Amino acid sequence: MREWVPVSTSPRGRLVLAAVGEFGRRPYAEVTVGELARQAEVTTGALYHHFDSKIGLYAFVREDVEKRLLDRISGAVAVTDDVMAALVVGFDFAVAQGFLHILGAPPEPVDHDRLTELVAELVESAPLGRLLTASWRAALAAVADGVPADQVRAALQALQVTGAGRTAP
Repeated sequence: MREWVPVSTSPRGRLVLAAVGEFGRRPYAEVTVGELARQAEVTTGALYHHFDSKIGLYAFVREDVEKRLLDRISGAVAVTDDVMAALVVGFDFAVAQGFLHILGAPPEPVDHDRLTELVAELVESAPLGRLLTASWRAALAAVADGVPADQVRAALQALQVTGAGRTAP
């Protein structure tokens, strides 16, 4: 599977790179338009020109990062037939790429939550999908709060799912 490798050095590309880094490291509300523009070496007007708003840039970046996450989880389920193992693969991806905050919270504005939808489909239960997704996001939040990733990973691996759809043994 291809890693996330932005190649554009255009103002738009630099804005996306800056946004991926900042929204991954910090919650959305803590990141300012000015910081993003300075880091991308563009004017704030360039951000508004390319994305209309900070939320527009966030939504663009979030969608791209989320697609990459869903590809990994789907691929892992196809190989292992184990939803929890697939969620651990997704956790490892999010931690390695520094996407703790961008994936650790539900998408805003919430049109629909693709991760929850995928997990619910895989376990054949909407309530269980919501609970597992919330646990997965809480794992990312724990790492963002300073809990060592290996400890959080072990806790995530300890979750057992039985009685619905493809599950861990």
